[in-house]
Amino acid sequence: MLLAFFFGTLISRSSSLILKDDVGKLPALGWNSWNAYHCDITESQFITAAQKLVDLGLKDAGYEYVNIDDCWSDKDHRDADTNRLIPNTTRFPDGIKGTADKIHDLGLKIGIYSSAGTKTCAGYPASIGYEDIDAATWAEWGIDYLKYDNCNVPQNWTDECRGCVPENRPDLVNGTCTSTTDLCPSGYDFSQSNTAERYRIMRDALLSQNRSILYSLCEWGEASVQQWGNSTASSWRMSGDIDPAWSRILTILNENSFYLNNVDFWGHSDADMLEVGNGISIEEARTHFAFWAAMKSPLLIGTDLEQVPRDEVDVLKNSYLLAFSQDGLYGKPAMPYKWGTNPDWTFNASFPAEYWSGASSNGTLVLLFNPYNDTRSKTADFGEIPGLGDGKYQVTDIWSGKDMGCVDWKIDVDVEAHDTAGYLVGDGCY
Repeated sequence: MLLAFFFGTLISRSSSLILKDDVGKLPALGWNSWNAYHCDITESQFITAAQKLVDLGLKDAGYEYVNIDDCWSDKDHRDADTNRLIPNTTRFPDGIKGTADKIHDLGLKIGIYSSAGTKTCAGYPASIGYEDIDAATWAEWGIDYLKYDNCNVPQNWTDECRGCVPENRPDLVNGTCTSTTDLCPSGYDFSQSNTAERYRIMRDALLSQNRSILYSLCEWGEASVQQWGNSTASSWRMSGDIDPAWSRILTILNENSFYLNNVDFWGHSDADMLEVGNGISIEEARTHFAFWAAMKSPLLIGTDLEQVPRDEVDVLKNSYLLAFSQDGLYGKPAMPYKWGTNPDWTFNASFPAEYWSGASSNGTLVLLFNPYNDTRSKTADFGEIPGLGDGKYQVTDIWSGKDMGCVDWKIDVDVEAHDTAGYLVGDGCY
C-alpha cells in the first residue's frame, strides 16, 4: 500500500548540509532561464531579468538568485591547457565572471548549471571527473548557486538497480511500483549508490572553495534521493521536469505531498521551477505558487519577466506565502490534513490532497484547493486542523489581505475551478 511505501522512505534525517551565512537554510528564491529561454540565451537576458527583479519589487520581496541554466559554455571542448570550462563569448562577451559582477552590483546572486555526467542535457561539456576544477572555476567567477543535473551518466557510474519514481509508469498502484524489474530490493541503502556518490563528489568540491555555493541537485527523484539528499545538498529534485501543463503541475503536487516529512531547515524537496507567467490561468497560478511555497520548495521564477502580467507578479510577491516559505522559526512545510475527493493517503495525480495546513510564526496557514473544472464549496473546520481545535480565531485572507475578524468554528468559501483559497489563522478570540 502507498502509506507503507512512502513511510518506508521517511527514515530519520541524516545530518544536514549546513553552509556559512545560513546559505541553504531556507528555500531558495530567484529566477532561472530554462523555462523561458531554454538554450536561446545571451547575457542581456540575465541582466534584464536581474533588473526586473529589482524594478518589479521581487528583490525586495526576497528573490535573490539569477540562475543560468544549460548552454552557457563552448559546446565542443574544455580549455586544452587547464581543462576549465570555457564560457561562450558570443553569448557572454565578458565571460561568466563579467556577468556575475554585473548581477552582484544589483545586490543579487548568480547561479550556474552543470551535470553529473559527461555532457549536460543539451550536449555541452559536463563535470563528472572535473568536479574540483569546475568548483574552483565557479568560485573564482563569483558563482553563488549550482544546479547539478543528471544527464549522460557514464556506464561505470550507473546504479545496479533503481528506486521507484512514481510517475510515467503503467505499474503504479496507489503510488507504489508493482513491477520489480530493475528495482532495488526493499530496504536497499541508496546512500551507497553510485548516484549518491556522484553528487557527493561535487558537494565536497564545492565545500573546498572559499565561498558558500548553494548546491541544488537535479537528479529527477532517482536513487531514492529522499534518503540521502539532505546530507548532500540544500535541495533535491523529487521528480522529472515540470512543464506548463496543468496536469503536470498537479502530478508534481501530488507526488511531493508524500515526501514532506523530509523537509525542514537546511533541506528542501524541490518541486522544480515555477510556471507562473507561462500560460496557465490566474487561478492555476495561485494554486501552483501557493503549494510550492507551502511545501517549502525552492521558488525559482521561470518566465520572461518583461512579459509577465501584473496580476501574476502579485502572485509571486504574495507576502503571506513568502513569509511562510521564509519563516526563520518554523522549518517544516504545510502538509495535507484531509484529502477531500479521495480517502486520506490516496495517490492521485488528478485529485491530490485538497485540505492543507502548516504552522508559522504568524499563525496557521490553511489552504483549500479545488481540483474540479467548476466552482466548489469548501469548508475549513478548525476542529480538523492540526494545532487549532474548535473555537474562534482571528483570520486573514492571504489573497486579498482582508482581515476577516473573529471567525467562529469554521470558514465556508466557494472556490473557483483550479483555484485555492488561503487563510492565515491567528490567535483565538472571543
